[in-house]
Amino acid sequence: MAQAQEPSAKRIPHQLKDPHGMVREDPYFWLRERENPKVIDYLKAENAYHAAIMSDTEALQQALFEEIKGRIKQDDSSVPYQDRSFEYYTRYRDGESYPLHCRRPVGEAAQEQIMLDESAMSEGHEYFDLDAGDVSAGEDILAYSVDTVGRRFYELRFKNLESGAPLPDRIPDVTGYHAWANDNRTIFYSKQDPETLRDYQIYRHVLGTPVEDDVLIYEEKDETYYCYVYKTKSDKFIVIGCGQTLSDEIRLIDADAPESPARIFTPRRRHLEYDIEHFGDRFYVRTNKDAKNFRLMSCPVDHTGEEHWEEIIPNRDDTYLGSIEVFKDYLVVTERKDALIQMRIRGPGNDWHQLDFGEPAYTAWLDTNYQFDTERLRFGFSSLRTPQGVFDYNMRTREKTLLKQDPVLGDFDPNHYKTERLWATARDGTRIPISIVYRRGFEKDGTAPLLLYSYGSYGHSSNPSFHSARLSLLDRGFAYAIAHVRGGQEMGREWYEDGKLLDKKNTFNDFIDCAEHLIRKGYTCSDQLYASGGSAGGLLMGAVANLRPELFKGLIADVPFVDVVTTMLDDTIPLTTSEYDEWGNPNERQYYDYMLSYSPYDQVAPKDYPNLLVIAGLHDSQVQYWEPAKWVAKLRHERRDKNKLLLLKTEMSAGHGGPSGRFDRYRETAFEYAFLLKLAGKIDQEK
Repeated sequence: MAQAQEPSAKRIPHQLKDPHGMVREDPYFWLRERENPKVIDYLKAENAYHAAIMSDTEALQQALFEEIKGRIKQDDSSVPYQDRSFEYYTRYRDGESYPLHCRRPVGEAAQEQIMLDESAMSEGHEYFDLDAGDVSAGEDILAYSVDTVGRRFYELRFKNLESGAPLPDRIPDVTGYHAWANDNRTIFYSKQDPETLRDYQIYRHVLGTPVEDDVLIYEEKDETYYCYVYKTKSDKFIVIGCGQTLSDEIRLIDADAPESPARIFTPRRRHLEYDIEHFGDRFYVRTNKDAKNFRLMSCPVDHTGEEHWEEIIPNRDDTYLGSIEVFKDYLVVTERKDALIQMRIRGPGNDWHQLDFGEPAYTAWLDTNYQFDTERLRFGFSSLRTPQGVFDYNMRTREKTLLKQDPVLGDFDPNHYKTERLWATARDGTRIPISIVYRRGFEKDGTAPLLLYSYGSYGHSSNPSFHSARLSLLDRGFAYAIAHVRGGQEMGREWYEDGKLLDKKNTFNDFIDCAEHLIRKGYTCSDQLYASGGSAGGLLMGAVANLRPELFKGLIADVPFVDVVTTMLDDTIPLTTSEYDEWGNPNERQYYDYMLSYSPYDQVAPKDYPNLLVIAGLHDSQVQYWEPAKWVAKLRHERRDKNKLLLLKTEMSAGHGGPSGRFDRYRETAFEYAFLLKLAGKIDQEK
């Protein structure tokens, strides 16, 4: 290991006086001062330290990067999808980090039009994020959004697709949500609060008019709600949606009359969640009204109140109703049962049938389906061993056609890998699903390295999908597993509700119990067990580091949410008030005490910790950089075993999602894999 001096953040006394008369000491509170040169110096010192410690892996990092990049078809393109009279797709040029956004008239493959050259647009920017946006009703104007910082403040821009010339209209500091009216000149967009980043305003802009004259259509006053805007697939309505964890409210504007007032679809009320799709003279309503796992309803266009909703698909205790897709003669629904996604299709005769995906652990999704009058459903499929494929499915003949499967260059063969679905029993008797993949020949003798991933919050399900970069671990003897812990939604709505608020510790306990199950079954051992998670999954990493540090050899915490109590008490920073129903409101004593009992930063104690790689983004809009920075500083001061690795890597020009270019992301992955391989003692094997 390279000799390097650990950075030591200065400890400055600071007391946090909480609303219940509690006082907490936070000597690293000063690291919140983003503009303080001493803060930047500290982050740079940590970056220099991790580079020194990892210097013996530089050759390995480069080899991994070239290996990962070498599996990618660099001049690849997406499957075109049809929207009105054009087909749209993206494609890469060899060696470039960003794609071209293209279209061509339907049936005229030779008539390609490059709408946006993202690589050219990104020149001169360390970070570049493009929302390729939407084409106007006349199909001649493109609206798109650009963020060059990583803070998710976009600038909305416009381009005339016939002349290729940019329009002078530019709207700064927007969210990226926007929707065209049908007059080809009016667009609706949303803005966020500059401090809390809560999306709270919807404006209407008319092309060619000053931005300062834009009309505020809606402002969300409730600090626990956010709002957004989109256009229905039918092109009939502009939808202004308002939402929070436990409630939704939708307003509609006639897309043919953009200056008409918005009307409420169904008023908000606590615990009523719903979303809508429109077709013909009816709306389809997916809702949890009297239905924990959601049910499907419909109502007339002119009578949208709850009292007019009629049931199509009832609530089922063992099946969670996900998204829907509406066609002229067909209805498609995605559902979750036993932690697997299912797709069911209803035909003209009200008969239902189900797609068969044929693997024990996989993910599937509805792809882009803009056309109403079609028998063709486009969907995607992937598993831990099967690269992502895009399919067309004839809903009448039930014939499935693979349009494209992501190529994996080199000697990749999916038959060289095996996937399994395991079930661990949690300490309270609940069965927790685990998805796992490894290369054939893997010995379950308790000696192999294994990387265990999870997220477990917000009802977000961790789907078992393919990533070609992961082959670099599998081919070096690692197994990779996903613990589908409570807090996600893999097993239905109750799975989510049993992993939030005052049941949040189920998430942490489930993860630990899954890890112990894998050890008992011989997939790994504590000396070779590694774990990773990001954002709320980073909170999970922080919690298990405190609860069971001896269980893991190493942890990767990517942009981790670890200073739970302080963040949730501060309603001036992003994502606080809108998340009280996820974590609880610490202004109430029971939630304060419960959060404090698991908050990773507050629970750091003098003990041995596993090896840790912690990643932060200076411009992160969701988990502020100071949370991981403070956590590492406190761990450095408190931990007993100074021989373990404790590394903080701050992306100085990136946000929550990390670097923006595909090659930069590959380098980040190579660094993380090198960290794992270093701990697993496999560096010498590379030489």
